[in-house]
Amino acid sequence: MYVKQLENQLIVSCQALEDEPLHSSEIMAKMALAAVQGGAKGIRANSVADIEAIKQQVNVPIIGLIKQDYKDSEVYITPTKKEASALLDAGANIIAMDATMRKRPENENLEEMIRFIKEQSDDTELMADISTVEEAKRAESLGFDCVSTTLVGYTQETADQHIAANGFQLLREMQSVISIPVIAEGKVSTPETALAALRNGAFFVVVGSAITRPQLITETFVDEIQKYSSNH
Repeated sequence: MYVKQLENQLIVSCQALEDEPLHSSEIMAKMALAAVQGGAKGIRANSVADIEAIKQQVNVPIIGLIKQDYKDSEVYITPTKKEASALLDAGANIIAMDATMRKRPENENLEEMIRFIKEQSDDTELMADISTVEEAKRAESLGFDCVSTTLVGYTQETADQHIAANGFQLLREMQSVISIPVIAEGKVSTPETALAALRNGAFFVVVGSAITRPQLITETFVDEIQKYSSNH
């Protein structure tokens, strides 16, 4: 339902971690409002506080997640049922979670999390943040509504990989083996890259840092200017 209405659209990820200058639920809510005014059709957001604040500002589907570190696992995007339950209470329309092959915290498993969410809610959809074709296949078999390339380049198996590499080869490979939507997310840094992702079969595109992290956007300008300055 929610995933389907986002086809061929831009979703903006409005997130700022505790060590970032824009870390504030109020600021993220305004960032989401600005994104929607610019034409975004959905928002991806981290934490209960941010999701609740954003829902007061915009009326578009919210992809919710909670980033939580656990000592016994590398999985940190909605890693356990505890975070999933909090996202259900916050009213996330789509819950995003790490669906890689990595060990989950506290010996939880993905099958149990999915079962738990579906028992609690009939209309909350599930997004699998994955990094490989095999993980995409498993996510479909477990009942996810879509997969997202969020973790390409962020797992040991995919170090140094990039979703746009080789003409979005990984994106196209995933589409060839699963029937649920494949979402392009991760290092989509320009409008041209976003359009190319759609042309290569992405169901929709999620863009974060290139729109909502001004410190990183500023760095791209400074880097180019410094190249000029060093030669003059």
